[in-house]
Amino acid sequence: MPVINFSHSDLCNLVGRDIDIDTLRVRLPMIGADLNVAEEGDDELSFEFFPDRPDLFSVEGIARALKAFLDIEPGLRDYTATPSGVTVAVDESVDEVRPFIWSAVVEGLTIDDPLIRSIMDLQEKLHLTLGRDRRKVAIGIHDIEGVKPPFRYTTVQPDGMSFFPLQGTREMTPAEILREHEKGKAYSFVLEGKSRYPIILDKDDTVLSMPPVINGIATEVTERTDTVFVDCTGTDINALRYAVNIMTAALADRGGGVRAVAIERDGASPETAPDLSPSRMKLDVAYSNRWLGTSLSAEEMSACLERMGHGVSAEGESLDVSVPCYRADVLHPVDLVEDVAIGFGYEKFGNTMPRALTYGVEDPLIAFANRVRPMLVGLGYFEVATLSLSNDEEQFRALNMEEDPEALRIRNPATEAHTLVRTSLIPSLLGILRRNKHRELPQRVFEIGDVVLRKRNRKRMAAVAIHAKASFTECKSLALSISAAMGLTTDVVPTNCPSYIPGRCAALRVGGEDVGVFGELHPATAEAFELKYPLIGLEVDLEALMPAVEDRGS
Repeated sequence: MPVINFSHSDLCNLVGRDIDIDTLRVRLPMIGADLNVAEEGDDELSFEFFPDRPDLFSVEGIARALKAFLDIEPGLRDYTATPSGVTVAVDESVDEVRPFIWSAVVEGLTIDDPLIRSIMDLQEKLHLTLGRDRRKVAIGIHDIEGVKPPFRYTTVQPDGMSFFPLQGTREMTPAEILREHEKGKAYSFVLEGKSRYPIILDKDDTVLSMPPVINGIATEVTERTDTVFVDCTGTDINALRYAVNIMTAALADRGGGVRAVAIERDGASPETAPDLSPSRMKLDVAYSNRWLGTSLSAEEMSACLERMGHGVSAEGESLDVSVPCYRADVLHPVDLVEDVAIGFGYEKFGNTMPRALTYGVEDPLIAFANRVRPMLVGLGYFEVATLSLSNDEEQFRALNMEEDPEALRIRNPATEAHTLVRTSLIPSLLGILRRNKHRELPQRVFEIGDVVLRKRNRKRMAAVAIHAKASFTECKSLALSISAAMGLTTDVVPTNCPSYIPGRCAALRVGGEDVGVFGELHPATAEAFELKYPLIGLEVDLEALMPAVEDRGS
């Protein structure tokens, strides 16, 4: 979870009254934080905030939340953006690179050390969390006095132009920045494989930024800056909107005036950024009380939500809730129910001892899987644990398999690498070998984990090995050794699977039912995972195997 370091005196100044450290120790964890460091007499405080509340990743956001939570200024904080006259023209060439931009202008700022420290820290925390390490969202903050609107968001060839980057020593092309500049080397992976790189230019072609990597020196923010231009580029327009709202709300809390920017695309009506208006959501009082086990009235529930910074008006037994523009975590009425619980106070729910004495028992399938693990370890295999999310390329195309139309797919995937729930463990293990191909051979790894087939979880065991002499015979020996250790009599039946070499693939059959497949993996599969040595693989359905073991009294 992100750790936020801030000044106690700066926080009190933003809140408008003194809040003692003991109160912070008790109350801040109630709105989504863990105490890290808060020593009496020390002005520097450190709290670890839950990642679902990126609006709390700055001292400004913390102060805003505390003012509502402590009933100093409950209810919705109003933010407005008046026109600035600044426009950003978006070139269609960015569609294949980094398609979206969202912006704002904030004027009337006093740039001092606390503000610079807070905003820079907020920027990096948003990059790491909401921005997925700048892949999804990247934010730039510029001194607008150093450039001339209108601005253009476009792309350039890797060596198509040069500019002086921040923390640089000379003018550099985009390609040189990615090769030589500290920030360029750190974030070159975001632009890997792109033939053109995104760039933001002013009227005279002065470079503001090469997102998501580095700003130009022309817009460096200093203590003389009083008006900033915020650019936010990325791949998810909703995430961009929230990132700009969070950043501009923090700057507005420092006394800045937010000004709107026109985002212009060919063939489309201009969009106004940022949109700081609250979203609207209905909450049924009875629905909330059922979730929480409470009997709060509409008025009491409204007060709870106002302590969480929402605007609320009651309409009988339904609440019309205005959700702040910076609350990226409120997606469903149940999220408002959670805010009701926080605003009500977790300490008020009380506690009771359980009425019945119960004992936990291990799930039989988990117990069975735990019996299989030491068998594979004894056979020289190392256990690994990999992600359950995968993608079509690894699960199907790399294995020469037809895509499964019933595969459970992610509706809004965070990355292209995680678009579905895996249907096989083998690709996950081959991914481990790919990341360790620089290590010495042989390598043998296994995993026991879940796959999803026909929208149902299945517990499987898979093992792979790579070395110069890996063969079908070795894999058959592995399968039969596991069967023998379980006291099973199994049949090895020839079968065809596109992932394996024809004639070197077999099914493991128990009681007339196929429970697994094994053999030498096809060279095309090895090539797809950038592996250059023979591979063997085994995958067994433990749920199908377990009844056979139980029937034999094992």
